[in-house]
Amino acid sequence: MVGVQVGTVQPLQVGHDLWEMSGIRKHAVAGRVAVRALGLQGDEQADLTVHGGLSKAVYAYPLEHYEFWRAEQRAVGRSGDLPYGSLGENLTVTGVLEESLFVGDTLHFPDCVLRVTQPRAPCHKFIAVMQDRKAALKMMQSGLSGFYLAVDVPGSLAAGESFEVHRGPRETPLMTLFMAGRSRAR
Repeated sequence: MVGVQVGTVQPLQVGHDLWEMSGIRKHAVAGRVAVRALGLQGDEQADLTVHGGLSKAVYAYPLEHYEFWRAEQRAVGRSGDLPYGSLGENLTVTGVLEESLFVGDTLHFPDCVLRVTQPRAPCHKFIAVMQDRKAALKMMQSGLSGFYLAVDVPGSLAAGESFEVHRGPRETPLMTLFMAGRSRAR
């Protein structure tokens, strides 16, 4: 794992004169951070009907997808400078991609265990942060969604820690849920 990020709820401009509260903007955490049933210490969500809760306590995003988003940012005239957490993730992970995961697989860190629950479905706040009106569509079309995690064993973690993926029941591939959500989004 290369990054651990948290964010507090803050105003986010989502339209010309429209502001909403959001916790999508994340910043790096130095040192260890507590992992509790509802997520990382210091992390907040504004709309608990669609973010957070027991099944979406932590959001992970593969480092391998960052180059895609950097190129997309450059294509719309932005710098392409995207520090870890720019996609709203709590954990920037490496070596595990959505297509290799199943619901119920677990990520075992030295001091906590997190369980894969579902892929992310991007919203209008992701569009606002990326400053690209097609960002959500690009995420849906590319399948580079990242994934939500439930906390099975609370503890703590820090950037730079390794983790192991333990296979769950292998009944529902994560991308099956993503494709179902993609069909509904059309």
